[in-house]
Formats: sequence, structure tokens, C-alpha cells
Amino acid sequence: MATFVLRVWIPDRPGALGAVASRIGSVHADVIGIDIIERGAGRAIDDLVIELPDAELVDLLLAEIAQVEGVDVEDIRELDGPLLDPAIHALQIAGSMQRCSSSVEALAKLVQGAEALIGADWAAVVECDAAAVVASVGEDVPSEKWLCAFVAGVTAEGARGDHDELAVTSLPNQNLKLLVSRSSLPLRSRERSVLEALCGLL
Repeated sequence: MATFVLRVWIPDRPGALGAVASRIGSVHADVIGIDIIERGAGRAIDDLVIELPDAELVDLLLAEIAQVEGVDVEDIRELDGPLLDPAIHALQIAGSMQRCSSSVEALAKLVQGAEALIGADWAAVVECDAAAVVASVGEDVPSEKWLCAFVAGVTAEGARGDHDELAVTSLPNQNLKLLVSRSSLPLRSRERSVLEALCGLL
């Protein structure tokens, strides 16, 4: 068995998800989890966790799903570890932050948790007044100068605040910002809301 996460755009109408599930079943695969990522403009973005009897069936699976009108596959990736429920994972991160004995330790838990939960390339907390990275995790984290310049740009009056690959979230200490980057998939509104909720705990 091979387990995959399929991110798919589905028409937000009765029967659409069932039609996709039927196509998945036609290649003897099972849907073992569904996570609704976003809804709007007549479409839903769902993450479907699928068990395939053989990883070589991926191309056939995608071809079957493509037969459903109005459905688009955004991404498919194979899980290389145990399946984690996103809601439970977020609660675990929150708990680990609350148990920290210092703010420095809590910020380290925040960036580690954000990277793992979102599947990010990197995550960092910056203090822009001091032009300093307080905590970071991941590869290729940009320099303090770049991070602070980016924060200044997206928080400027009239600036476009949404960037597909980057999320900027304020911590209760407004001088601290959490930045999370993921190049493989756009960051969706629900994922950004989870980051905001975690930041609000500090």
C-alpha cells in the first residue's frame, strides 16, 4: 500500500465529491481522510488522503479523476510518515508552546510547529525594529534585512497583503512577525488562519 495526499479543486455542489470518490474507487484505491481547505466562488479545495494498492497507479488515478467535469488536481504527494490530523497537530503545537518556560523557547516551538504543520520550506520570527531573526527553522531562510524589508512592504498602507508563497502573521507583541514560506503549494486562507491562532497564544 502507498498513501498519497491529493489536493483537488471540486465544484461546490451536491454529488461532486462523490463523483471523485467513485473515480478513485475505480482504481481500487480508498479515501481514508478528507480535509476541506477552502471554499468560495462555487468551488472547494479539498485534501484527500488516499491509499493506493500500488504507487505505480498514480497516473491512472489522475487520469480517472480528470474525467470528472469541473475538477482540477492541484497537487499530489506521497506521505513518507504517519498520517497526522491537521487539527490534532495544531493542538499539539499549541500545547507544546504553552508548556514552555520562556518566550524564546515558545517562539522556537512556534516556528518548528508552523514548518511541520504547513509543510513549509522555512519559518522565522523577526523583530523588525532590531532587524533580528528571533527564531527560525528550515533551509534557505532569507537574511534579516530581506525579511524585515518584506514585512515592511506587505504591512505598508495600501499594499497587497496576500502572497501565495508567503504568510506574514503578527504576534501579540506587534513588533514580532511570523513569516512562513512554502513554494510547492499556495498558502490557503484556512492555513493562514491556523497560523494566526497559534501566534495569538503567545
